[in-house]
Amino acid sequence: MVVAAVPWARHDAGHTRAFDDQVAWLVRYTSKSTVARLLRLAWRTVGNIVTRVVADADAAAGDRLAGIARIGIDEVSYKRGHKYLTVVVDHDTGRLLWIGQGRTKKTLAAFFDLLGVTGCARIELVSADGADWIADVVGLRCPNARLCMDPFHVVVWVQHALDLVRRAVWNTLRRAGGQVAAARAVAHSRFALWRNPEDLTDRQKARLDWIAATNAPLYHAYLLKEQLRHVFAPGGAERITRLDLWLDTAAESGLQPFTDLAQRMRRYRDDIANALTHQLSNARVEAINTKIRLLTRIAFGFKSVNALIALVRLHLCGYDLALPGRT
Repeated sequence: MVVAAVPWARHDAGHTRAFDDQVAWLVRYTSKSTVARLLRLAWRTVGNIVTRVVADADAAAGDRLAGIARIGIDEVSYKRGHKYLTVVVDHDTGRLLWIGQGRTKKTLAAFFDLLGVTGCARIELVSADGADWIADVVGLRCPNARLCMDPFHVVVWVQHALDLVRRAVWNTLRRAGGQVAAARAVAHSRFALWRNPEDLTDRQKARLDWIAATNAPLYHAYLLKEQLRHVFAPGGAERITRLDLWLDTAAESGLQPFTDLAQRMRRYRDDIANALTHQLSNARVEAINTKIRLLTRIAFGFKSVNALIALVRLHLCGYDLALPGRT
């Protein structure tokens, strides 16, 4: 049997190029199940068509990784059982650059293999969440890159430390005789402590005033949280001075969760300072991850992770797909 290439169909396809392109265009604007029902196709056939069209679009786009200098790296869960995808986003365009299965050093190394030695050398800034599997690979493959610790993750760490102090205070009051009402008030103060002062309701303000008057350790923890918020407020080089001051204050606070946190954050001090200096966060990456989660829900029941990856790339890599027969 002889297999011959024809201009009007892709390799190993049971449909014409125009039909494939029409299916892919429709998938950009509606769910795969809707497309399958409308065009009387099997679910898996739609996935195969999307994979073929994306491969062609990728080839036609040329070197999509040329000239990138600032990237964000993160992982996103796509299935129960600790199933993850690694995501790389271009900070300058907000476009998805690459997506791969898993969240390991080997997975991320595949992206840098694709980028090449010259491309890796062009990378200047990399935002991430502090994961060692990202930092180790970036340090090994990108000699000129500076890591930027995502501020959102640092704030989450501080909120967790604050909550540990709140729980310790609650347990102490709960075990003490005659402190049931106070213990209940502390238990219900979580959001009053977490929220920004300008967003507090009158009831939450009253609860915070009560904590300030009756529980110095918990209020001290709250002030530490607020001081760190000012570190990440808009500003210049003075924010790095505030960061160093905050680390010293937290380490000497006498509050074990904050003492431990200060020790942990010192490991990332330079990465946090880079984020402040270059005003870089993982916000663009998180926006892409939100869209990927939505696509995962729309594609509920997909049989292959490769089909999901092709679907994500179809939507988020910036391919210009035209509807066949239209100008």
